Amino acid sequence: MPTGPELCFNAIDDNCNGVIDEGCGEETGVLQFTIAWGASPADVNLTLETPDHVRVHDPREPPSARGGCALDRDCPRSESCRGQNVENVHCDAPEPAPGHYVVDVALAQLNGADPPVKVRFGARLGGRTMGFPLELSPDDAHKTLSFDVP
Repeated sequence: MPTGPELCFNAIDDNCNGVIDEGCGEETGVLQFTIAWGASPADVNLTLETPDHVRVHDPREPPSARGGCALDRDCPRSESCRGQNVENVHCDAPEPAPGHYVVDVALAQLNGADPPVKVRFGARLGGRTMGFPLELSPDDAHKTLSFDVP
């Protein structure tokens, strides 16, 4: 049941249509992994490893170089972030490739932010979306999440 209009840059499917942050300038796809951490100066990184062990972590690489998947931008370094820290990996294939996907969410630097850095994680796996909060600190700087697509 929809909870309201889609809100941008929060890694949540607010309107329950199966897509995260659509209409907000982020790319979407049948597979989508998104992190958002507001205006914090912290540098948080999102990396996807596909079933064929391709690592998607650099927004300068085209999807064709990464098995059809791409990272939209690298916040907070990219000018396109504009104080809205979001990193988003999307895969353009019409159907998700079956197999084991690994997502790493990592605190690269605090940059003056107070720990823990509160990060919202969202995932779209086909027509299903999910999300939950994460907290990252220098003592607990990595969260690794695994997803199996049949």
